[in-house]
Amino acid sequence: MTPTVRQMLQGKPAVHAVGPGDSVYDALRLMADKNIGAVLVRSGDQIDGILSERDYARKVILLGKTSKDTLVHEIMTTDVITIEPSWTADQCMALMTERHVRHLPVVEEGRLVGVISIGDVVRVVVDTQQFTISSLQRYIAT
Repeated sequence: MTPTVRQMLQGKPAVHAVGPGDSVYDALRLMADKNIGAVLVRSGDQIDGILSERDYARKVILLGKTSKDTLVHEIMTTDVITIEPSWTADQCMALMTERHVRHLPVVEEGRLVGVISIGDVVRVVVDTQQFTISSLQRYIAT
């Protein structure tokens, strides 16, 4: 059985967010400082959107804009797909593949509890498969 999102969130750092009126430059600085590929865009407790490196590349660089003169709300993705902590890694992988997203905010009872990335999902799927392979090898050898 694959691990759940709740298990994947254990030990992960706090969620990093910016406001819709912040500059894209400030959001990029936060992403660089925290070594993350996306930040949530929030107004108080509400998730307004998500800003990813992909948004920056496609909506700023390719259009000749500058990160210091562009506000987050101008380029953020507003159709934010969220999941619940009970989801499995396999369910997340399927959703991320189908919807072409790399980050999923995790919401429980209307409250943001974390964010998982494609890297988190791949890591647990590979670990689970490696455990299965090792178990089968031990079984065959005995």
